[in-house]
Amino acid sequence: MAFDDLLAANETYARGFALNGLSGRASKGLAVLTCIDTRIEPLPMLGLAPGDAKILRNAGARVDDGVLSTLVFAHRLLGVDRVMVVAHTDCRLSVESEAVLHEALSAAGGPDTGDLSFPVGAGREETVQQDVERIRSSPHLAAVEAGGFLYDVGTGRVERLC
Repeated sequence: MAFDDLLAANETYARGFALNGLSGRASKGLAVLTCIDTRIEPLPMLGLAPGDAKILRNAGARVDDGVLSTLVFAHRLLGVDRVMVVAHTDCRLSVESEAVLHEALSAAGGPDTGDLSFPVGAGREETVQQDVERIRSSPHLAAVEAGGFLYDVGTGRVERLC
């Protein structure tokens, strides 16, 4: 079946499960928003361990309404008082327009994606700054420190942008 390999792997994981009793709070007061890109490993990339931070992921590491509400929840109930927005180099959403992405999706096959919206942006620095400002300007997150960063998928280094 489609998921049998994953359920078998979970059986092995569960036999050695060591996170029982770990708090649901972020022990380092941190939330990290990053992209779904498989080249990003948020915990080891920042020297973190399970329980240290809340990890949020979406295509492009963009701050949308869902991310904002998740951050408010994490701030008020789970101990988050700082947020890293971590975009990355070589991002597939780094295109000059949504039309360009829709063309690429069309070329890949499947139904037309014109009814979907994608948070594209050719300048990763600009989109990160916009997203960090969205966090900083939220009245619900006034007590939260937010910073923007760029992860280099070729070197593993994180650079502060704002």
